[in-house]
Amino acid sequence: MAETETMNAIRYHAHGGPEVLQYERVERPKASAGEVLVKVHAVGINPGDWQIRSGLAGDAFPLPYIPGWDVSGIVAAVGPGAERFREGEAVYGMTANSAGCAEYVTVPESQLARKPEPLSHIQAAAVPMSAFTAWHALTEQGQLKPGQTVLINGASGGIGHFAVQIAKLNGAKVIGVASGRNEGFVRELGADEFIDYTVTPIEQLPLAADLVLDTVGGAEGDRLLNALKPGGSLVPVTYGQYSVDRVAERAVRILPVRLLQITAADLERLSQLFDEGRLRVVIDTVVPLKDTRQAHERSESRRTRGKIVIEVCQQAQ
Repeated sequence: MAETETMNAIRYHAHGGPEVLQYERVERPKASAGEVLVKVHAVGINPGDWQIRSGLAGDAFPLPYIPGWDVSGIVAAVGPGAERFREGEAVYGMTANSAGCAEYVTVPESQLARKPEPLSHIQAAAVPMSAFTAWHALTEQGQLKPGQTVLINGASGGIGHFAVQIAKLNGAKVIGVASGRNEGFVRELGADEFIDYTVTPIEQLPLAADLVLDTVGGAEGDRLLNALKPGGSLVPVTYGQYSVDRVAERAVRILPVRLLQITAADLERLSQLFDEGRLRVVIDTVVPLKDTRQAHERSESRRTRGKIVIEVCQQAQ
């Protein structure tokens, strides 16, 4: 195979820990109908990346597998019928089938938008899945209204730091939950109150929140129910365990986890917020493509402040 038809990528051939991630030469993709070939500058890391890699998703994603869903880069080519973008334009978005941790990736043009002007490629790659998830969970599922109180569990993380800002943009009172070292950061994002979960157990504080956004999940979901007033709702963005009896006793609702595909309209709405300076993205860590293993390890620690990003191309942002 000619050198010009291959590219560098991160790929794994078996499920396991971060050590299964390999830096390899693979075939460069070509844009099919309705697709755009993007020369990738940066890739955002999400918890789903290491969860799929570890085998939690089973055989849902065939091996060998290139991780990475959120990308920002430059249009290298457009496929038949793709008419919204031209070669050389800076774009960002979310792939249909992962494969972003590579020098090139194909993306449906329906899941791309022009990169917000104020953002570098590194910043833009950190946005799509996390910011869209926060927006949808709060405004669509949670039906958050001005004047309501929302508690955000995991307020300093990738989704959480967007959620604090989006809740404030929608006129809510925000209570952020994170470890104490993140108090200043979460308050700077706009939180009105802060709870250090390492000091004050949430279950001991009846807070009368209208809405709880749980970005953490896990086996201790019931502890969040005391934060809700009767009739309130808990929106999980990852899977957790909640007692049916406890939910009934508290007269609250647990909404389902929604795994949605982002659209160009969603991205354009987010872009407008960045262009207007009403939303910002915080970067926790940046690593080069060959060190993707470090990014997965950092994500699995669940101790990030903002987003982890892989830099693929070091050209001008």
